[in-house]
Amino acid sequence: MKLIFDKSVPGRGGVLPPSSDVPTSIHIKKELLRSADARLPELSELDVVRHFTQLSRRNFSIDTNFYPLGSCTMKYNPKVAERIASYPGFAHLHPLMPQLRMGGVLTQGALEVLYDMDKLLCEITGMAGFTMQPMAGAHGELTGIMIMAAFHRDRGNKKTTVLIPDSAHGTNPASAAIAGYKVVSVPSDSAGMMDIDALKGVVNNETAGLMLTCPNTLGIFEKNIRQICDCIHSVDGLCYYDGANLNAIVGKAKPADFGFDIVHLNLHKTFATAHGGGGPGAGPVGVVKKLLDYLPVSIVVKRNDGTFALEYDRPKSIGYIAPFYGNFAIILRAYVYILMLGKEGLKEAAENAVLNANYIKEKLKDYYDLPFPQICKHECVFSAEKQTANGVHAIDIAKALIDAGFHPPTVYFPAIVKESMMIEPTETESKETLDAFIEVMKAIAETAKNDPEKLKAAPVTTPVGRLDETAAAKNVDIAEL
Repeated sequence: MKLIFDKSVPGRGGVLPPSSDVPTSIHIKKELLRSADARLPELSELDVVRHFTQLSRRNFSIDTNFYPLGSCTMKYNPKVAERIASYPGFAHLHPLMPQLRMGGVLTQGALEVLYDMDKLLCEITGMAGFTMQPMAGAHGELTGIMIMAAFHRDRGNKKTTVLIPDSAHGTNPASAAIAGYKVVSVPSDSAGMMDIDALKGVVNNETAGLMLTCPNTLGIFEKNIRQICDCIHSVDGLCYYDGANLNAIVGKAKPADFGFDIVHLNLHKTFATAHGGGGPGAGPVGVVKKLLDYLPVSIVVKRNDGTFALEYDRPKSIGYIAPFYGNFAIILRAYVYILMLGKEGLKEAAENAVLNANYIKEKLKDYYDLPFPQICKHECVFSAEKQTANGVHAIDIAKALIDAGFHPPTVYFPAIVKESMMIEPTETESKETLDAFIEVMKAIAETAKNDPEKLKAAPVTTPVGRLDETAAAKNVDIAEL
C-alpha cells in the first residue's frame, strides 16, 4: 500500500479554503519564514477517505479479532463509553477552562466526574485518595515512586533501594531508577511466587519499598502477600501495587487489605477504555491516608455548597506530574464502565476472566509445557520448549496464529520462563471464541511435530511475510520523506 504522500497529485484538492484575511506579520524574522511551501499531500476527499479506510482494514483490533495479549488486558471497549466521551459538553471543554474566571462554573460536570472517580477507585482499592493526573501505567509507576521518595525525605529516612521481583514488568525497575533508587531483584520460588527467604535476605534499613504485581506476571496470586508487606513495613518501607493485573481481582479483593500503601491502576486495561497503538492511557495513583499530603497538585475537592473546585495549596505535594487533570476522556470512559457494571458486575468480570484463563490452561496443558500448573488467575503462561526439539520456537507459533486470524499472545515474557507464551483471554470473550483459539493452538502443536518448516515460514496470509524484527528495532524508518 502506497504512502499518502506517494498518492499525491499536484494541484488536486479536497477543500477550497477562503483567502486569508489575516495580514502577514512584519515582526517575523525573514530567516524563520519558509522558502517553499510545506510538503503536504494533495488529494481529493475521496482519495483521503479511501486511503485511511483501507489503512484501517490492515489494523488488528479487539473490534475485529481475538486479542489474547497477556499482561495487557486487551478486552472489548463498550461503545456506550465511547459515545458518552464524545458528548459535546465533555469533548469540547478546553483543558485550561477550570482555571479561567468563569471556567469553574462551566466545568462543574467534568470536575464532578474527576471527584466521583476518585471516590470510586478508593472504594475499589481501599486507598484513601487518588490523583487522576498520570497519563499511562508507567507514568503512574513513576508518580507512585516519587510519592514514596517524598515520604521518606519528609521523615528523614536514608533509603536507597527498591525491591522488585524477577518476574516484574520491565517498567518497574525503570521507574525506580528514574526516581533515583537502586533496584534489587528478588527471585521467584519453584511455585512462581516471590521467594520469602530471599526477600528477607535483602530487606534492610535502606529499603525504601517494594514494587509488586498481584497476581504476578505468571498469573499466580502471591499467597504470602501479607507476609511480604509486613516484611517491608518492618523497616519503614512502603509497598507499591502495580495495577496491571487488577482485572483478576477487581471487586473481589482490595490491595489496601493486602498491605499496599500505593496503587497505580491502568484504566485502559481493567476498566475497558481504549488501549493499544501506544495509547491513549490513564494511570491514576492512589495512596493510604499517611501519604495523602504527597499527591500531585491539583486535587478536585467538594465545597460545602456542593460545588467542585481545584486545590493547589499542598506544601508537601510532589508537584505537577502532568498537564491539566489527566487524560480526561479516558477517565470518563472508565467512569461510565464502572457505573454501568456496578459492584456485582465488576466482581463477575473478574470471575469470568479467571474462568476463561483456566479453561485455556486446562485445554492446552497436554500440548505445550506448563511450568506452573496450579490454578491461575486472569492469565496463564505456557512454554514452547517442547516444540524447540523440532526447531520451532514461541515466535513461530505466534506468527502461525496470525495466519489463523488470531493476534499472538505475549511471547518471551515473563523472561523467567523459557520460550514463554502468556495468554490472557479476559472476560469479554465467548466460549466459542476460546474454543476456536484452542483448536488452532492444538493444530499448531501438531504441525510443530509433523511439518515444522511450515511454521517457520509463517505468516503467509499477510501483506508482508516474516520480518527481521531485530533490524527493524535497531533501524527505525517509518517513512522516507
